[in-house]
Amino acid sequence: MRVALFIPPRVPDESLALLVYLAGLTCTEETFTIKAGAQRLAAELGIALLMPDTSPRGANVAGESDSWDFGVGAGFYLDATREPWAKHWRMESYLMQELLPLAVESFGIDASRIGIFGHSMGGHGALTLALRHPHRFASVSAFAPIAAPTQAPWGKKAFSGYFGDDAERWAQHDASILMSRQAKPPFTQGLLIDQGLADPFLNEQLYPATFEAACRDVGQPLTFRYHEGYDHGYYFISTFIEDHLRFHHARLKRG
Repeated sequence: MRVALFIPPRVPDESLALLVYLAGLTCTEETFTIKAGAQRLAAELGIALLMPDTSPRGANVAGESDSWDFGVGAGFYLDATREPWAKHWRMESYLMQELLPLAVESFGIDASRIGIFGHSMGGHGALTLALRHPHRFASVSAFAPIAAPTQAPWGKKAFSGYFGDDAERWAQHDASILMSRQAKPPFTQGLLIDQGLADPFLNEQLYPATFEAACRDVGQPLTFRYHEGYDHGYYFISTFIEDHLRFHHARLKRG
């Protein structure tokens, strides 16, 4: 697995806040690094950026590259249970049990000041991982997330392939269902989500209103911003990346 890491200038031996970015379908660890324009402000704010790849590569699983929205480039940040994917497609375990502990141990990251955000499939990953691992992330945001994957063609394809017909397993990786099951608001410092209204996937794949309703029902503070004229691409992300970095910085500051 390849990963990109940006470390800002800092005082020697000073621990850092870390922001994990999860990319979308077909992307790699380089996509956000090259296209989002986040490093300048991250350096100014003193935030490290961690950008993992979106799936295993080179596992030589039969059919792994047959589709652009399943297999290579489409790990969906979960642990597959169905063969032949179960051995290698274990993105949740990789991120939570290997990569984050390694970053904390090796690069002076403050484990209490880690935030997560992502785009599309990565927005799904950011929301679900934060909901599935309470208190691991101090801040959460997303760009155009796949917010109800059990209803979306992308999610149905991924979940049926990785999980089979296990409906409850599907539900455990759907941010809208996970939010609806909360007994109280899980993110007391709020969530930030941005969505372009010219996004061609808005109605068929993303289902933002479902997630908004789930947040409303449990009283979860949510800033959900819709933007005229913006689509699903990285011009959209680069336009609003500063807002997201400042959102996380305010929640990851010491004290």
